[in-house]
Amino acid sequence: MNDRQIRNILNSHKTVAMVGLSANWFRPSFFAAKYLLERGYQVVPVNPNYDEILGQKCYPDLASIPHTIDIVDLFQRADQVERFVQPAIDMQAKVLWLQLGIINEAAAAKAIQAGLEVVMDRCMKIEYARLFGGLSWMGVNTGIISSKRPRILP
Repeated sequence: MNDRQIRNILNSHKTVAMVGLSANWFRPSFFAAKYLLERGYQVVPVNPNYDEILGQKCYPDLASIPHTIDIVDLFQRADQVERFVQPAIDMQAKVLWLQLGIINEAAAAKAIQAGLEVVMDRCMKIEYARLFGGLSWMGVNTGIISSKRPRILP
């Protein structure tokens, strides 16, 4: 998936179900969710171990979410990804996003066949910061040197 496609996903889809979101502040999922909330995304935690995370009602599974979801963002091991594809399809999600280090080609093929866009082995927080600004010396070097923000493409 190229930068333009990822930028379009991040621009047009603002409701994210984060499967495996942890309430522990030191976990990558917590940091990513906090970052996205601060940038106007609606983050819906999916984790049966919590009632609430970051002030957001937590659901035990995708099927329990009573409203539409644009992106299903998985913080799950690669061997667990396939069990979340059908629920994502059933809820008519637009995007299946697999976090850094998570690659499952079979799950991706099933999601694509059902009409979902698939992003694998990328972090929403890092991609947002990389494509829309917001990376600092602690972030990832994008290799882009500019004083202007990128033009938003339709």
